[in-house]
Amino acid sequence: MNYIEPHGHMVSRTTDDYERMAIAGCQAICEPAFWAGFDRASADGFYDYFRQITEYEPKRAAKFGIQHYCWLCINPKEAEDLKLAEDVIALIPEFLEKPGVLGIGEIGLNKNSRNELSIFERHLQVAQDHDQLVLIHTPHLEDKLKGTRLIVEALKNFSGIKPERVIIDHVEEHTIDHVLDHGFWAGITLYPESKCTPHRAIDMLEHRQGERIWMNSACDWGVSDPLAVPKTMQAMRQRGWTPEMIQRVAWDNPRAFMGQCEKFKM
Repeated sequence: MNYIEPHGHMVSRTTDDYERMAIAGCQAICEPAFWAGFDRASADGFYDYFRQITEYEPKRAAKFGIQHYCWLCINPKEAEDLKLAEDVIALIPEFLEKPGVLGIGEIGLNKNSRNELSIFERHLQVAQDHDQLVLIHTPHLEDKLKGTRLIVEALKNFSGIKPERVIIDHVEEHTIDHVLDHGFWAGITLYPESKCTPHRAIDMLEHRQGERIWMNSACDWGVSDPLAVPKTMQAMRQRGWTPEMIQRVAWDNPRAFMGQCEKFKM
């Protein structure tokens, strides 16, 4: 069964991973802008990074018949340097017309600091000004619920950004209802050591009947698995899910959300 990987940091993966994902049925990969594994020293580094995910990664993916899309931002892990963050945000409009750019992301909070919240709101202003979809990162561990609430409150100040055009990612059992009940989309991230295991993810999907939810591997610099989505699809089969139910989460939902951007062609 074919699927979409809606959140994968492919700059951290080898070309072999593209091949493995293609063999597993991946038809499209969407790559949010992210941390490079270290804090970058200048906006010039981000300019080259934006070129990498808008120009080079699509070519790597195309060799295996996979469409590659991306999102642009400075990740909250690097948002404490306000001058750098403002310089990076100023670069974004130049890249928004690139054919594979879907919107602004993954923005959000990491430590729930005042500077992170300020830069999050600056990104939201860019998204509102340019009518962009938004992909949001929520903090890890014990700060996730607090951060999710701060994010939802901040979004209320931007009347030009509609909830159905925002996906709040990395939800877990204690945050998924808060996100969906406010009308946003929710992303479940499948990690072997943190975030959600396949069975936790399936429990949440069953709890909300697959409502406005996608699942993704993230597959970044940490311990992660680029095949987490098809492996979870197999676990769904073992739990008695029908092919139609699996397709809704692995294909229909990400296609419906990202299809709100006319550039997304699947």
